[in-house]
Amino acid sequence: MATTSCAPKSSRLYSALTVKAVDEERRLITGTASTPQPDRAGDIIEPLGISFKNPVPLLLYHNPTAPVGRVKFKKPTEDGLDFEATLPVIPEPGTLRDRVEEAWQSIKANLIGGVSIGFRSIEEAFNKETSGFRFLKTEVLELSLVSIPANPDALIATIKAMDLAVSGRNPSAVAEPPAKVPTMTTSEQITQFENSRAAKAARMADLMAAAAAAGATLDQTQSEEYDATEGDVKAIDAHLVRLRAHEQLNKAAAVPVTGATDPASATAVRGGTPVISVKANVPKGTAFIRYCTALAATRGNKLEAIEWAKRWKDSTPEVELVLKAAIAAGTSLDATWAGPLAALQPLATEFLEYLRPATVIDRIPNLRRVPFNVSVPAQTGGGTYAWVGQGAPKAVSKLAFSATSLAIAKAAGIIVITVELAKVSTPSAEAIIRADMVAGMAQFLDVWFTDPTKAAVTDVNPASITNGVTPITSAGTSPANARTDILALASALTAAGMSIKGATLLMSETNALALAAANNALGQSLFPEMNTTGGNAVGINVIASQALGANVILLDGNSILYADDGGVEIDVSTEASVQMDSAPDNPALATTVFTSFWQNNLIGLRCDRFINWKKARTGCVQYTVQTYVAS
Repeated sequence: MATTSCAPKSSRLYSALTVKAVDEERRLITGTASTPQPDRAGDIIEPLGISFKNPVPLLLYHNPTAPVGRVKFKKPTEDGLDFEATLPVIPEPGTLRDRVEEAWQSIKANLIGGVSIGFRSIEEAFNKETSGFRFLKTEVLELSLVSIPANPDALIATIKAMDLAVSGRNPSAVAEPPAKVPTMTTSEQITQFENSRAAKAARMADLMAAAAAAGATLDQTQSEEYDATEGDVKAIDAHLVRLRAHEQLNKAAAVPVTGATDPASATAVRGGTPVISVKANVPKGTAFIRYCTALAATRGNKLEAIEWAKRWKDSTPEVELVLKAAIAAGTSLDATWAGPLAALQPLATEFLEYLRPATVIDRIPNLRRVPFNVSVPAQTGGGTYAWVGQGAPKAVSKLAFSATSLAIAKAAGIIVITVELAKVSTPSAEAIIRADMVAGMAQFLDVWFTDPTKAAVTDVNPASITNGVTPITSAGTSPANARTDILALASALTAAGMSIKGATLLMSETNALALAAANNALGQSLFPEMNTTGGNAVGINVIASQALGANVILLDGNSILYADDGGVEIDVSTEASVQMDSAPDNPALATTVFTSFWQNNLIGLRCDRFINWKKARTGCVQYTVQTYVAS
């Protein structure tokens, strides 16, 4: 079962097929297979880090059992990887000739306008600017002809030379507008040049390492390449200085958009053209659950799952497309390379988009987002300042800093359903599974994030944000007492050196309802901007969740570090044996009872989410314990 994970998300890179030349007799085409531009998932392949062994197979739709030709790659450049592909002429009738003819006719008819490389990652790094991976060194294993059905951002280029050669039209009589190249932002340009510089610096290091291993100096060719690359690095460094200065000027000149409450009006204020998108009229997460249901109903048989998913073609066609992509990934040349299923990412993202609004931690607007396993500096003390008289010496002090990091932590759960439920799946059955996954994960995360009794366990889980915090004694149960409590929490927060600007108040829906319904002696609302989901209390943003219980928490989100890989890992099994217990034995004992899914006609769906948090500064969270009663 292919899954998404925090590992590199993609082992394919889609790009437009830019045909540079066509030889009708030899069935030869040349074009570009890969460029250093970020793909839809934010991943980047450095062209200068690509390796290969010519020739490589030319496949149809990444199917290793359906080769249609051979490919020779040219020497990679910083602009990309060019290729020369040949499709043979098969005189004998049969399946092979039909397949090759199908591929060739599809190219000539412009039905296939894309290519995709299958590669193995040798060295990669996470790029926080694009939230994707930068593959520094890769080995290209194959090139495939694809129509890019599930990649809306990978545009199919017009095949001008081939279209003219096949149709016999006069090139001068055909005027095709050039494809519009989107303008890169300054931040994107900075990222692109940083990536290019890293690749060039790596190449320089490789040249020096090769010379050191041979115990010799660089030869003439190596010296010329090294000097040219060094010149490029210096030019990039100088240009990066200009770009960063330009970015700061843009930030200083930026004017906030006001009076816009939705994307359309915000676009109008900016003077741009609205982007129109069409989405299926189904609840968030439906496509993701249907993907899991199709695999569960067919016991993981992807061919059968594709047929099963065709029933949803009108509402969620992406399910069938993802399953088709999963088949190609599962039969790729390298099993360790093909395990992660990049095409599952859009569905997992859709599920998270549905899950996140349901959780407290994902509704807090200003948590400080950081990557996993990266050291983050935090200021723990400030300087000393005082009035200074004429000619008097000025006070000298120092700032205090500490460094912290968020290790990878994982929240997980297994849902077990019967095969019968999966096979008779209806929208209501989908809703049951979806609601359970959302509610269960949201409840777990909310409780662990806020419950003072939840302590940290090294390499397992974080502590709650209230763990170790001494609660403030509540003034009482009345709404007037609630106002007093909120002011006391705010005072404690500011006394600890935090700002209440942007602070967030967390409480249960029960307490939020009590405050929303509270009136004074004149019948006026004490908290006119409160409702059962939160709102605003004495100018502080309020988020309500029943997982809070009697805890009323005030926090400074800027002082809480938060790491989330942005993906959900789903696995389905019909043959596993598990301990049907919410607190399973670890390790298993001789008396541990396991239930066989196969024997009991059950299906298990496992859901993992990688997430962690930590308070960067002491005193950034204050809380009290009380259940308020409306008056």
